[in-house]
Amino acid sequence: MKYVKNLKCTNCGQTYEAVPERYLCDTCGEKGILDVQYKYEKIKEDWNKEKLSQNNESSIWRYMPLLPVIETTQKPDLRIGHTPFYNSKKMAKKLGLNNLVIKDDGLNPTGSLKDRASAIAAVKAKESGAKTVSCSSTGNAASSLAGNVAAMESEMKAIIFVPKRAPAGKVAQLLVYGAEVVSVQDSYEETYYLSDRAIKKWGWYNRNAAINPYLVEGKKTAVLELAEQLNWNMPDWVVFSVGDGCTIAGAYKGLYDLKQIGFIESIPKLLGVQAEGCAPITKAFKTGKELEVTEENTIADSIAVGSPSNYKKALTAVKKSRGDMINVSDQDILKMIKTLGSTTGIFGEPAGVAGLAGIKKAVSLEIITADDNVAAVITGNGLKDIDNGRKATGDLIKIESDINKLEEIFYKKGVIDV
Repeated sequence: MKYVKNLKCTNCGQTYEAVPERYLCDTCGEKGILDVQYKYEKIKEDWNKEKLSQNNESSIWRYMPLLPVIETTQKPDLRIGHTPFYNSKKMAKKLGLNNLVIKDDGLNPTGSLKDRASAIAAVKAKESGAKTVSCSSTGNAASSLAGNVAAMESEMKAIIFVPKRAPAGKVAQLLVYGAEVVSVQDSYEETYYLSDRAIKKWGWYNRNAAINPYLVEGKKTAVLELAEQLNWNMPDWVVFSVGDGCTIAGAYKGLYDLKQIGFIESIPKLLGVQAEGCAPITKAFKTGKELEVTEENTIADSIAVGSPSNYKKALTAVKKSRGDMINVSDQDILKMIKTLGSTTGIFGEPAGVAGLAGIKKAVSLEIITADDNVAAVITGNGLKDIDNGRKATGDLIKIESDINKLEEIFYKKGVIDV
């Protein structure tokens, strides 16, 4: 980690050595979320766009100068990152835009953006000498951790805590990847508290993104890739769904890093999108008051975090980018699942498409204009939550094997012309 300077408390400014087991500030406790600080001038001396373009590595590890890991440490044997992006004029029109870029992070190995963070967690656990890595999750962080630990080819195991509402597809992933799964028959908040107590009791490595400062660094690789894919010509807006706040905080960190080393000229505005049934960060952003814990009442399980620990980083990210936050209904999200799929062929889970639903609403409110260049990241694959995918699409045609009846139904539905 020759380019890492230290860890700095976002609350009091105290600094610490960047060791794998350092999670929080000793003085501020749980309010003392730490941030990785880099030696930007040294990076600028040793690294540039030309050197990056000559790098044949097609994963997050191509950005090693901006990652807080030792280069020689064993990495998960999965290709994390290098997800595709699309210029979709058809989808742009659906949202009231002229220009839209969609990056599909649901095509990461375990199906979500959170593979980026879990890859870092697995490496930092290896550096710490830990044999067990643990976290609480509604599903995506859990499955990504389990998959990345399984891919380490070492004697390391994952112990995962999920709330009772975790979708069956995500739980199935955990079991397939060989994790020890604890299904807590309570809310995500209580699930988190139990995992935190267990991690402290048995000394496991902590993958909880709200606590571990290194995981934001993994999440930021989504925008590092996006910037490179756009040839460093950044859009006016970059849009993310928001749950615990770590992903949008990581987006800002990645953009800030790129600006500091001269890869981009300016930082785009960030639009953070929460579900109406669980929007504590949006409320804090709009009111300027301290965050209030809310219920977790939304189909978008991956962003249903009523008591987000990392909300201050998220608020800072949106404010410093001169961006905004917005909420969308579950009905908006369900409609967007079908709209995205039928328009682009991309199947996003509810949290994965919430950002697109937010764009549509932001355009209607004139927060975003039709002429703004906008990029959105689909954070999770729809196959993780097929129940809500089915809710979004309506009924099948059910029929006996009778061509005449089929013709009659097709006429009624407008499938074929009379």
